[in-house]
Amino acid sequence: MASDLPIRPLCILLVEDDDDHAELTAVALESHDPRHQTIRARDGAEALDILYRRESHGEAPRPDLILLDLNLPRVGGLDVLAEVKGDEGLREIPVVVLTTSDAESDRARAYRTHANSYLVKPVDFAKFEAMIHELGDYWARWNRLP
Repeated sequence: MASDLPIRPLCILLVEDDDDHAELTAVALESHDPRHQTIRARDGAEALDILYRRESHGEAPRPDLILLDLNLPRVGGLDVLAEVKGDEGLREIPVVVLTTSDAESDRARAYRTHANSYLVKPVDFAKFEAMIHELGDYWARWNRLP
C-alpha cells in the first residue's frame, strides 16, 4: 500500500565493524532514498565519539536513527545502547539493533536496555534490501520523531 506521506531524509548513524555489511546497508539505504545521510562508526567507541562530538567528530550531526550491530570491537553494541539510553541528551534517538545474532539472550538484553527494535540480518541480499527499505519507510515516512 503506497502512502501519500513523503519520505523525509534521515541522518543515520550506522555502527558496523564489518566493511561488507556496512556497504550493503549503505547501498540499501541509498536505494531507499538517496537523500538519507549515513555516518559510519566502525566500533562502539567511535560511535560514542560521534554521538558526544568528541575528538575529530566535533561537527557531527545529531542522528535521527542509530543502526547498531551488537558484536563490535572496543565497546560492544549493548554497552553503546546502554550509554545512549542512559543519557538524557541522547535517549530520544531511536536505536535499531541490526545484527546477525538471533539468540534469545541477545534479544532480551537489547530490549531490557531499551532498544527500539531488533532486526536479524537476512543472508540473502534481496531480503536484506527489502528489510532496509521497510525500515526506511517506517522511520522516514510513518514514524514521527521528536
